[in-house]
Amino acid sequence: MKRKTRKMRGRKTAGYGARKKHRGKGSKGGKGMSGSGKRADQKKTLILKKYGKEYFGKRGFVSRKKKTKAINLDQLMEKLALFIRKGYAQKIEGAIEIDLQKAGYDKLLGRGKVKEKLLIKVKSFSKKAQEKVEQAKGQIIAQEVKIKSKEQEELQKEKQGKGKKREGKARGKNNETGKKEEGEEEEKGSEGESKKKED
Repeated sequence: MKRKTRKMRGRKTAGYGARKKHRGKGSKGGKGMSGSGKRADQKKTLILKKYGKEYFGKRGFVSRKKKTKAINLDQLMEKLALFIRKGYAQKIEGAIEIDLQKAGYDKLLGRGKVKEKLLIKVKSFSKKAQEKVEQAKGQIIAQEVKIKSKEQEELQKEKQGKGKKREGKARGKNNETGKKEEGEEEEKGSEGESKKKED
């Protein structure tokens, strides 16, 4: 009787069908995280147990854009009394000085009428708002606010750290050169003394 190996000569998988069927791994659903996607769900229960429900689903992203908070002139006139009470505005020599940045506003827009003389401090404003305030003999003072991003702060810290390291190295070198000079001076002094003794 012929052995199976003899019979199966020249056949790729020796009668076991597909190569993956005779690996000794059973019906494994792939390596690692394969089999956890939307088309193959054979490992879904394992992944849910290991990572929880947070593994699946959409995440979205966090917007890094800063939203500008604006206020119109009519809204400003309505809130004047409130701003004075809260300390965002104060009466000064026939005018009312308002700090809109303190009140949490970045921009002044031109809808509405201005009934009083206003001195407004704000980061940005529209042309219409400026015209209406100036018509009522008021003034808008633009405030420049430099906001540093986290990346800029980190870069600045790195630069400061590098500067300190350089200073430390320079000090070390200066100390070494100073010590060498002192040593040379001592050697010269001892040589001079020995010559005097010989004389």
